[in-house]
Order: sequence, then structure tokens, then C-alpha cells
Amino acid sequence: MPVQIGAPAHPFSNPTGLLSDCHRRIEMFVGTLQSVAPFLADSPNAEVRTAFETSLRYFRNAAPKHNADEEESLFPRLRQAADPRAQAVLSQLAALEEEHRWAAPLHEEVDRLGNKYLASGPLSAQESDDFRSAVERLVSMYREHIALEDEVVFPCAAEVLSAEAKAAIAGEMAKRRNL
Repeated sequence: MPVQIGAPAHPFSNPTGLLSDCHRRIEMFVGTLQSVAPFLADSPNAEVRTAFETSLRYFRNAAPKHNADEEESLFPRLRQAADPRAQAVLSQLAALEEEHRWAAPLHEEVDRLGNKYLASGPLSAQESDDFRSAVERLVSMYREHIALEDEVVFPCAAEVLSAEAKAAIAGEMAKRRNL
């Protein structure tokens, strides 16, 4: 079972529900990064340190699995679906995959600066600005990216993919998490 933070998670029998649950965590952790950004000029207190470490760890470890769930499991099966409803969303998938790649260097920058802050204390004004800028760009991208997936792609997949395809996606998701 995946680590549950917040509301109860969907079961593995509902892979698009699990992916949407992951979006709630992405929103929560990117929000946490926004909320700790004003403290970068000060030494981290215990609360800021814990919030920072948890968010950075999430984006370093769990978020890449989420991207793989979409790019290696869900999207290929949507591309193979003969249903016209699936065909209507195919044009969106390449853009979503490109956003995953576009976000990667921003996450690397946030991780680098966040870990520097945790290890050494206050960041310079430039480093703080760079951190805030990267986080704000991620927030902006995720807002639209998540809306498209939650409102268009995942509902389509839930409707058009066979039970066998959903079970295969769920199995691949579990395997990525060593479950």
C-alpha cells in the first residue's frame, strides 16, 4: 500500500484514482515549498526543517514514480486504445510528457538549494530568489497540468481502458513501489 498522507487513498484496483491522489500530494508538497520560501534568509527551525525535508524527499523519490506511472503505464495504453474518446486526448499526452521533462531541472534546482539551506543555513538573496522563482514556475505548471490530467485524461482512461489494462497499470505501479 502506498504511503498515505491526508485523505484515504484509492485502492490499486483504481490506478487513475491513485494517480489523482498523487496529484493531491504534489499540490500539498509544492504548497509547502511555497510556504517555507520566506524563511530562507533565516536558519531553519525544527518545523521548517521537517516540512522542507519531507517535501524535498517527496519530489526526489515519489514524483519520478508518478511520472513513470503516467508515461510508461497509462499513456501507452491510452495510445493503443481504439476508442474514439481516447483518440481525442492523445494530442494532449505529448505536451504532458514534455511538462514532466520541463519540470525536472526546476525540481533539481529546488532540491539543490533546499538541501544547501538545510545543511548550511540561510541562503543568499540571489539563491532565495532562484528558489522562489523555481517553485512559482512549478506551481503555475502543476496547476494546469494536474487540471488537464484530473479533468480530461484520467476520466477518459477510467472509461475506455479495459479491466485488464487497468490491472496491468496497477501492477506496474505497485512494482515501482516494491509492493
